[in-house]
Amino acid sequence: MKEGPDIARIGTLIGDPARANMLTALMAGKALTATELSQAAGVTLQTASAHLSKLEDGGLIAQRKQGRHRYFALADASAGTLLESIMGFAASRGHLRHKPGPKDPALRKARVCYDHLAGDYGVRMLDSFVCRGAIETDGENLTMTPAGHEHVAALGIDVSGLSSGRRPFCKSCLDWSERRSHLAGTLGKALLSHVFEKGWARRSEDSRVVAFTPEGERRFLALFPVD
Repeated sequence: MKEGPDIARIGTLIGDPARANMLTALMAGKALTATELSQAAGVTLQTASAHLSKLEDGGLIAQRKQGRHRYFALADASAGTLLESIMGFAASRGHLRHKPGPKDPALRKARVCYDHLAGDYGVRMLDSFVCRGAIETDGENLTMTPAGHEHVAALGIDVSGLSSGRRPFCKSCLDWSERRSHLAGTLGKALLSHVFEKGWARRSEDSRVVAFTPEGERRFLALFPVD
């Protein structure tokens, strides 16, 4: 018997078209009901329940209960990172399921990747930190400099609080549309929350798109300039 991680099982779970559609829907970071996920997958509710049970057993999703209602979400940030990486690999090899449509430019510009900003604006944010010397890169490893800590703290974000948990503070995540890294980790999550709290952008309904207002876009580009 072969020993080591069972990547075949994870590949099988993600490889089913219906389950892949469910996981993609959950990449928006929202908890969804079985009915909503059955619609995203294009299957019956009974079939969706069977798929959800497999995904939960495989550690890709987690179930949340609120009263009599049950909701499903990605298990954690590592599951979101895994899916975004697979999307990036698929896109780089030309494995696309549809031709670009009206929503495609908006998704490529700014979207939610589990709980942080992705797309062109997500990549721009990381590039800006690197250009100003706030973040140092060593391949996929990111390290925030003292100047970076000061810059983030000036935004009113509690840097020490972000660094105290088990989740990485500053992490790169391969962007499927830009084919480059954007900023993930607790810092990426905090910065996206900052954008929403300032009213610069809002989440689009039934989509991963992050829609910026004209004023919000101006402020975002000014906050994260790139050479």
